[in-house]
Amino acid sequence: MGIYMVSVTAEDWRGAYEGGRAEIAAGLNRELGRRGLPPYAPGPGPVPRFEEKMVPPMDGFAELCREHGVDDLLSWSVLVPVSLDSEVTVATQEEPDEPLAIAGAPQVLLMAELLGASVPLPPEVLAASGPLALTSWYFDASAREVPGADTTFHTALYLHAARHCLTHGCPVVYS
Repeated sequence: MGIYMVSVTAEDWRGAYEGGRAEIAAGLNRELGRRGLPPYAPGPGPVPRFEEKMVPPMDGFAELCREHGVDDLLSWSVLVPVSLDSEVTVATQEEPDEPLAIAGAPQVLLMAELLGASVPLPPEVLAASGPLALTSWYFDASAREVPGADTTFHTALYLHAARHCLTHGCPVVYS
């Protein structure tokens, strides 16, 4: 159990069933229309799965975000491969009083790259691929007591999430 950051399939993005994200998709598209932008729809076909478990503490990463003026990096719940000049918030029937924040992957990538330039990211972290690859690295790094492993993990996580979202045209969410 725990919190994961995962990619969303096109089927689940459009799905009106439990666990589907049709309500979020519709809310995003309404807001995109208000902004004069075309609706977002994930492409057809299979996409490699993105999945990482949010195991390390975020305190050091949150401080790094504050130091670099990119607190917005921590505020989204849904990441989409659309350029958004500001976050979109969407209320759902399930959580009407707690709207979800939707961020654009291009903007998240820029913020994550800014942080990545200030944190030593080992080659194995930058090259991590496949579900839970960073999570596995973190457990190995924690065992070796690598200084700053928590912050390195989160910096790499946001880099990988934004790149995956943009490369494969699929949303990434917390689950």
